[in-house]
Amino acid sequence: MEHGMDSAYGLWSLVILNSLIFIIFAFSFAKPQTKTDWRSFGAFSAFIVALFTEMYGFPLTIYLLSGWLAEKYPGVDFLSHENGHLWHTILGFKGNAHFDPMHMASFIIIGGGFWILSIAWNVLYKAQRAGKLAVTGLYAKHRHPQYIGFIMIMFGFLLQWPTIPTLVLFPILTTIYVRLARKEEADARAEFGKAYDDYAAQVPAFIPKFSSSES
Repeated sequence: MEHGMDSAYGLWSLVILNSLIFIIFAFSFAKPQTKTDWRSFGAFSAFIVALFTEMYGFPLTIYLLSGWLAEKYPGVDFLSHENGHLWHTILGFKGNAHFDPMHMASFIIIGGGFWILSIAWNVLYKAQRAGKLAVTGLYAKHRHPQYIGFIMIMFGFLLQWPTIPTLVLFPILTTIYVRLARKEEADARAEFGKAYDDYAAQVPAFIPKFSSSES
């Protein structure tokens, strides 16, 4: 157990490096401007730091579940990085944990989340510069694609490396994003009036609209 701890955890330089990489990467896509933007980005950053702290720093979840894990999976060293991928062991996958179905799905969802952030930002930035509503591209499908992007990234990481702190944070941060979205809607309604009401009546808030009005 100690060998696993020595080799897989206490790597605080990796905690800092990975946290910075993903936070800066997300910043380059989301480009927060307003106070609301910074709040949503700050919440996402807290999730990322909590994630990598457990992934490379201190495995709090494994310690809290150590009794159950030892009884359920005797002989498995959960302090090794490989077995820190809890879904891999719990769901009975074999081989390299980085290539199991949950891990591969996480890459797709995380990548999709970053893609949504990038595409949504381009539409929003152009609309803001023109003093107009963002109603094209992904904004023609649902009203808050950037928040959906952040939620997808967090959910993807939960598929890859579930921890008690991030499982607790996920619904809290999702609630924060919904509240921030409602505030943005109130601000947009105050600025654009009926134009926003008409847009909101046609485009759902979070569940994408894929049906075409032309069909």
